[in-house]
Amino acid sequence: MKKTLSLFQARNREFIRDKASLSWNLVFPLLMIIGFVFAFSDDNKPLFKVGYLEPAITNSETTKPAHDPVSYPLKHPHIQWIPFADLKTGITRVKHHQIDLMIELKTAPRYWINTNSRQGVFLEQLLLDAGISTTLKQPVTGKAVRYIDWVIPGILGMNIMFGGLFGVGYVIVRYRKNGVLKRLQATPVNAFQFLTAQVASRLIIVVGIAIIIFIGCDIFLDFMMLGSYIDLLFIATLGSMCLISIGLLAASRTDSEELAGGLLNALSWPMMFLSGVWFSLEGAHPAMKHLADWLPLTHMVTAAREIMINGTELGQLTTEIWILSAMTLFFLSLAAVLFRWNRN
Repeated sequence: MKKTLSLFQARNREFIRDKASLSWNLVFPLLMIIGFVFAFSDDNKPLFKVGYLEPAITNSETTKPAHDPVSYPLKHPHIQWIPFADLKTGITRVKHHQIDLMIELKTAPRYWINTNSRQGVFLEQLLLDAGISTTLKQPVTGKAVRYIDWVIPGILGMNIMFGGLFGVGYVIVRYRKNGVLKRLQATPVNAFQFLTAQVASRLIIVVGIAIIIFIGCDIFLDFMMLGSYIDLLFIATLGSMCLISIGLLAASRTDSEELAGGLLNALSWPMMFLSGVWFSLEGAHPAMKHLADWLPLTHMVTAAREIMINGTELGQLTTEIWILSAMTLFFLSLAAVLFRWNRN
């Protein structure tokens, strides 16, 4: 434990002394968030979203659902059908203006509408014009989820991903290339102790920066936070450990910064586009969803978004927690087994 602590302290001092790297890690994510807020905060989107309760559907959400006695008045290329496995989730989405209408597909179908939603009122009028009775209406109310509320967990997760992958990956490659690891090999330190110290050091840095960005953006943007801050911190910490472990694995044997950069980019780009950072995968092809389930950033962003937007507790996020924990243990153990102190 003492040896790991010494390595941990040494790595922290090295990072703090690198003023340029420290400043970049603080300033760049903030500038990115502000830029995307101005670029994508328009809530007046032309696409309508209608949810329905039919667990057996496996086709694309944009197609007409089976056994839908009320879908005929809503046939339009700009209306997207989204299936939900349970009614409660769909109603919650209606409350937060994330979908415009929720329909329970039965012989006498019911529908839920947010009375403050302009899109929902428009879609309801289509139902009424088609002869659907108003007695089937189930009105709900709730605060709208803006794009900035939805995208903040993804941006913070992406920042953690880059900090975890590149921040630790390039450091390990540089250590190996400069002979630092070769000298450490002569000390009574094994690979697992060294890698654990690197994870702990980088964990404090990436989580600390994420907290600063979170607080700063909340002051200026006032985004939605319905859940527990402690729960959110736990998910951020667990996800950070997993991503840092992947960075260590990518750099466990290479002494080429070019190769390390290629590997880290190959890992980060799929996660950036398939993990629900910038856009929802609700309307994506099922194959893309299955691929996203194998990416740790997907589970971290999903859990963080559930906590922030829906107020979900950790006890309801056991799937994401177990997956992130298992991935962390697997990647860190594999990195320790494959770790090489010397260059080729």
